[in-house]
This record gives sequence, C-alpha cells and structure tokens, in this order.
Amino acid sequence: MNHAVDPAALRKPLPPDLLDRLRHLLGARLTTTDAMRAHHGRDESPYDPMPPDAVAFAHSTEEVAAIVRACSDHAIPVIAFGCGTSLEGHILALHGGVSIDLSQMRDIIALHAEDLTVTVQAGVTRKQLNDAIRTSGLFFPIDPGADASLGGMAATRASGTNAVRYGTMRENTLALTVVMADGRVIKTGTRARKSSAGYDLTRVLVGSEGTLGIITEVTVRLYPQPEAISAAVCSFDSTADAVNAVIQTIQLGVPVARVEFLDANSVRAINAHDHLALPEQPLLLFEFHGSTASVAEQATQVKDIVAEHHATGFDWATRPEDRSRLWAARHNAYFALLQMRPGCRAITTDCCVPISRLAECILHTRDDCEQHAMIYSIIGHVGDGNFHVLMMVDPDDAADVAKADGINARMVTRALGMEGTCTGEHGVGMHKMDFLIEEHGVDAIDAMRAIKHALDPKNIMNPGKILRW
Repeated sequence: MNHAVDPAALRKPLPPDLLDRLRHLLGARLTTTDAMRAHHGRDESPYDPMPPDAVAFAHSTEEVAAIVRACSDHAIPVIAFGCGTSLEGHILALHGGVSIDLSQMRDIIALHAEDLTVTVQAGVTRKQLNDAIRTSGLFFPIDPGADASLGGMAATRASGTNAVRYGTMRENTLALTVVMADGRVIKTGTRARKSSAGYDLTRVLVGSEGTLGIITEVTVRLYPQPEAISAAVCSFDSTADAVNAVIQTIQLGVPVARVEFLDANSVRAINAHDHLALPEQPLLLFEFHGSTASVAEQATQVKDIVAEHHATGFDWATRPEDRSRLWAARHNAYFALLQMRPGCRAITTDCCVPISRLAECILHTRDDCEQHAMIYSIIGHVGDGNFHVLMMVDPDDAADVAKADGINARMVTRALGMEGTCTGEHGVGMHKMDFLIEEHGVDAIDAMRAIKHALDPKNIMNPGKILRW
C-alpha cells in the first residue's frame, strides 16, 4: 500500500567506511542481509515495507552511542527498533540508514520494590518485566495489547487497556537514559516522585517516537498486585447503550481497572478466531482490582449501571484462566478481523475525545463505515474516551484505500471538533502528520520543529516522522 511515498528517492547509500566502522564495533551483530533488513522495514501500519540499509544489534547504551556517533559523522539516519508492533509507520526507513535494534538489551537494571520503581534496558518487554517482578508483589500495568518493549512504549507514549485506572506511559515514566543525535548520553528525571528542577526533558522525550533521541533505559512506576481481581462481560442491544453505560460509570467515579468496548463485528470476528460463543452484539468487558470487598462493591455498582442501559447478562469471570481467555480474545481482535477478508490488509486508526462526547463520536464513525460498505470493527479503551477503528482494504485497489483514508480523515476531524485528539495512543509516525497540524496549529508545530532542529540539526533521528523538516 503505497500512500504516495517513494523511499528510494530519499536514500543515499551507506559509505563503505561507515560500514567498516560499525563492523569493527559490532562484528556479526551488524547485518545487511535482505531478510533482516526486510524484517526491520515493516510494522503493522498500512505502508509498504521500507527496509533500512543495515541493521545493528546493540547490547548497551555505550554501543548505541557509538553507532549514533558514527552515523552522525556521515549524516546517515538512525531508526530505533524495539518489537516492530507500531501502527503508524514509526519504524520504517523512509530515508534509508541504520536500524538500531534494541531487542537484545533486556536487562532489568534495578528493582526498588520499597519505592515502587524499576529501571530496565529499553528492550525489556512488559511481559518479561511482569514475569521478573512477580514474586515482589508488584506489577507494571501499562498494557498496549502487543508485548511491546518499554523503550518503544515510552517513545510512543503508549497506554492501553489499563489506562483508565493507572494512566499512560506519560504518567508512569520517571526517568530515561537517552542517546542524543550527536552520540552524547543524557539522563532525564530521577526516581523521586516529583521534581521542579528545570525543563521536563522526560516529558519531551516520551512520545517523541525516536525523532529526538534513542531511549536506552527507562525507569517506571510499579503498583502493588491487587488482592482480588475479577472480570465481567455484558452485551447490549445497541452501541449507544454500551457506550453510555461506560460514560455513566466513569462520571460516577467507579474505579474500574479496565473497560473495553467491542462492536458486534469485533465480537463476531473473535468468536470465529478464538472459538468463543459470545452474543454477537455490542459488548463491554470490565475488570475490577482491589480488596475482595471493594471489587465486589465496584462490580455491584457497574451491574446496576449497565442494567439501566438494557444490558443482557453480567457474567463473572473470577478464575484467572477465564479472565485470561477473555483478554486474550480481546488482544487477538486485530488478527481476528484479518480473517474476515483474507488477502487484504488492515488500516488501523484511533482517536480520543472527552468522555461526554464518546458515544456521539463512535456512532458517527460507525455510520460512516456502514455508508461506505467498509468491512470494519470498532474497539475502544472507552473508559478514557479512546477508540480504534480497523478497516479491511484491498492494498491493490486505490479506490478502496482512498475510501478508508476518507473515513479516517472524517473521524479525526470529528474528534478535533469535539476538543479531542487525532490519536490517543497509536502516535503520529508518518500517517498522522497532517492531522497533527490540524490539531495543534502551525505556530505550535513550528515550536515543535524548533526543538527538533535544535536537538537533531542533521535530521538523522528517525527522519520523516511526526514533523516535516
């Protein structure tokens, strides 16, 4: 799926002396094989692959700094690579260059259980972290669905299903170690819970998508594992009833840990994919954390609320295996939808609006998909006003792609008109650059561009993402 990008026109070949310098540094951990380049040149976005010219596997901050210094000397682009699960073209080598793979940087550097913090290398994934700290009685709650790396999650300001209770990577990242565009290494933030010391560089770099520096270490908040966890699932006759039940739940201050919306198309797809028998109607999936008494109280409150909105059933899932099965099906929704139109690809997009406007935004978006005969599903972390639209298109049919792009553009315009945002968690990458201008205005974009020019004067840090140079 081209999207009018011609990466070949933006590339320049890697200088032989740069390759020699990187081979001397990394040995066999530098590769230019077609297979490895192809793997690092595509993500889950609708764009055609754009492979880098070389892939460098780093093991330490010092190695990342040495790679960046070498590339900076030749003004060659560098792209940080974690797990490759991004959705907006974040890791594509639009200008060629070197992909720095951080996936082998998987050390848990320091666990401070008494302070509820942990420092890890950027390649540590959320599942690896939670497995490693399980016996401490703590857990890391940010769950974007994919088993993403924490460096990538910080770089894209990820959130996910638990954000309504625990926040996003913005709130949960305390400190970073970052390699800047000239190879210098800086540390931002501390393990203290708050600070008034200088510019907040941590917040500048969280969400910068590798365009200002490469995150190599992350310090994040941890939380006590809940004494009790339970989940509940209920179905509704209409999308409006389901979403309005969530709005009322949030407005009444019920501290749900997760609340996910799946439209009827999503339920139909995951039933087929995961061999479930859920009613093929709009569905809400709740999870409650706390003491045994508080979990029971939350569930009772929610049960009463959804009953007022004509819910059918309120089925409990208290056993861990039952909860895991439900959440695994939710996380498999993307792959389930792919099976609804074999041979096609998904354009996946998101937006976020104030909770009071959520039902309106979802319903208009649903109607737009229906009017254009799109094969689609709508899924949402609706407790914080964020929802996702997955649209199946034929990548070789320009009219089909244009139809999906139009639905996406209208959804974003609708969200911005409701004082929302063009992306709640996917990030900007290549796909939403123009929407960013629409959201923030030219003057704000100029301010962002000034930061980019100051910190990356050669434009080597993941060029072509977020902002045009």
